[in-house]
Amino acid sequence: MDRRHFFETSVAASAGTLVGLSGSSVAAQTVKTPFEVAATYIPVVGSDEFFPVRRIYCIGRNYAAHAREMGSDPSREPPFFFQKPTDAVQFVPEGTIADHPYPTLTKNYHYEAELVAALHKGGRNIPVAEALDLVYGYTLGLDMTRRDLQRALGDQKKPWEIGKSFDRSAPLGAIHRVAQTGHFAQGAIWLKVNGEIKQNANLNQMIWSVAEQISKLSEAFELFPGDIIYSGTPENVGPVVRGDVIEMHIDGLPNLSVTIV
Repeated sequence: MDRRHFFETSVAASAGTLVGLSGSSVAAQTVKTPFEVAATYIPVVGSDEFFPVRRIYCIGRNYAAHAREMGSDPSREPPFFFQKPTDAVQFVPEGTIADHPYPTLTKNYHYEAELVAALHKGGRNIPVAEALDLVYGYTLGLDMTRRDLQRALGDQKKPWEIGKSFDRSAPLGAIHRVAQTGHFAQGAIWLKVNGEIKQNANLNQMIWSVAEQISKLSEAFELFPGDIIYSGTPENVGPVVRGDVIEMHIDGLPNLSVTIV
């Protein structure tokens, strides 16, 4: 992968250039900005490159047992998605146990262990058979959730971003390129709290595969390089409190660990 391909948009932005994203030819116009806004990057394993995060998509209720524990019938529910802001990312280096802050406003803070796909190509209406061509690499991530706020707002028929889309709500590891790992169609995914297994499933239990998720997303949004997709969590999500240590595993990737502080 050409390093310039990864950085051309971010470099233009940092230089005060406004870049149009639609179409094959982009028009640039120099603009003045009153302040700088930090971009979000994730290290790429085995290189000095960083993956620039453009948008974070998450699929809800993508394992049948989890859908049922959340009160849904997975046999009748089409896929649905929500988003997190890019500054929700908390990068967790391999081999470390990072401090993860317990957020404000909640008394019921939940973990959700997920496979994360990172895209280096985009498009609209991507066929399932071509969707994995968009994937640059994978990592594992936690979709941390203020469950009490999510449920309360859902009961009121109000948007529940405040339950999902807050600071550091998306801890994840470094990106492993597809050339290193292949694609993930099966393999164990588990999560422990203080050494006790809480979530334990197989990636082949996803209702919608990564390829199907990409295809469905591309019907609603034009996808771009830098988009990442949280691919859903197995059953037995649950609460953590300050002092708890979360350890997450997916076969073929290094474990991810955080301490709630």
